[in-house]
Amino acid sequence: MTIVTKKLTFAEYLKYNDGTDTRYELVDGELIPMSLGTGKHGGIAKFLERTFDDESAKMGKNWTAQKFAIGIRSPRGGRWDTSRIPDVVVLTTEQWEALFNREAIIELNEPPPILVAEVVSESTQTTDYRSKRSEYAVLGISEYWIVDAIQEVVTVCTLIEGFYDAIAFRNQERLISPTFPGLDLSAEQVLAGRN
Repeated sequence: MTIVTKKLTFAEYLKYNDGTDTRYELVDGELIPMSLGTGKHGGIAKFLERTFDDESAKMGKNWTAQKFAIGIRSPRGGRWDTSRIPDVVVLTTEQWEALFNREAIIELNEPPPILVAEVVSESTQTTDYRSKRSEYAVLGISEYWIVDAIQEVVTVCTLIEGFYDAIAFRNQERLISPTFPGLDLSAEQVLAGRN
């Protein structure tokens, strides 16, 4: 027996409400429920949000980091019916404020975020390393962090000529971030979710 799932358009996705608190990403027109993740997952995301805000302030940048709060409309397979909700997004304060009175989704015709970070879960490993990496590159997001507490590695991907160059950091290795060049943080600190 084959079960057919009705695909949603992006407009239908924006209006979708199943009466629960479940949050969904839209992937190829299908709703993908987002799990809460572990407490460690949430702790790492909050740590990154605070760290990115602190670094932005030190640099005098009018940027903000937002945790689990912004969707990014994304291409997939030549179709525009995918929307991701990254763990942490860094964008200009002006762009964030422009989302106050509408769905907090960065559209395809809008500037991409400055940086996106995903914290890997057992259920999202393949998606974080493969699908999202290629989608975020196509969107022109200049820096993508993959924080993987399962494999104990932080991978910083930098967009070069349309593709990500990736550097993996482990243990006490200091992260190198083109977006935050003054960052003084080890992979171990990020994976622990604290300084």
